[in-house]
Amino acid sequence: MADWRPLISRRDDGFPRIMGVLNITPDSFYANSRLSSVEETLEIATKMIDNGADWLDIGGESTRPGAKTIDSNEEIARIIPVIRAVRMKYPSIGISIDTRWADVAEAALDEGADMINDISALSDPRMIEVIKTKKCPICIMHMKGIPENMQDNPEYNDVVKEVREMLTEKVNLLVDAGIGVGQIIGDPGIGFGKLLQHNIALLSAGRDVIPMENMGLMWGVSRKRMFSDLLGRSDAEDRLAGTLGIAAMAKSRAVDIIRVHDVPEHTDLFRAMSALEDF
Repeated sequence: MADWRPLISRRDDGFPRIMGVLNITPDSFYANSRLSSVEETLEIATKMIDNGADWLDIGGESTRPGAKTIDSNEEIARIIPVIRAVRMKYPSIGISIDTRWADVAEAALDEGADMINDISALSDPRMIEVIKTKKCPICIMHMKGIPENMQDNPEYNDVVKEVREMLTEKVNLLVDAGIGVGQIIGDPGIGFGKLLQHNIALLSAGRDVIPMENMGLMWGVSRKRMFSDLLGRSDAEDRLAGTLGIAAMAKSRAVDIIRVHDVPEHTDLFRAMSALEDF
């Protein structure tokens, strides 16, 4: 396993850590991110690491709007060979397992993953036990509903307040179980049961959505449908510019980790911004 402690907070220059997305699925929303073999995935992982990724987020279940739940055994079968191969070749890279299920998370951590990225925010009651036993970091995300129905006209009175309240509840569960706040990362869940106005409000709020100052903040906006609503880009292939526009605001919002499909472009963005800041 990697030393994850320095990887769950912002870089020394204030820019977020970059997490590259590896979807071992046949149906993730961005077709170019779908991977089907260990060899292909390892090749993409190598490119991401060479281009500046601090983390690789490996997932075996699509959670796009309308996606169906798959059996956890199938999810394990998809991700374990990849985690083994990546960990063997890159012993110090951060590996995150993107899953809602405790048995999948446990299997991934046993094979060398470092962090759990749980979009369902502890919906599996055994997830807390796994986190406590493995002493790993956990990212909890806000989602209204489940992937099958989350975009069926979601409504909020005050989206920032309601997301913060839900994350507060989950953080308290973790802390009460003896898990340190420094192990916990919050994700507002952009596109997960939100309309465009909700997404914009949550991104604008930055760290106001998380309940404790010394926990982490992660954004995942990469090529999401909000850019169809915001910019008229209906095809995910045409959403890179919008994605980078949001990413350019990540430092000012004190984001710790940004989850992306396009690692080189985000690395270049942060390097260019840093150069001007340092001039």
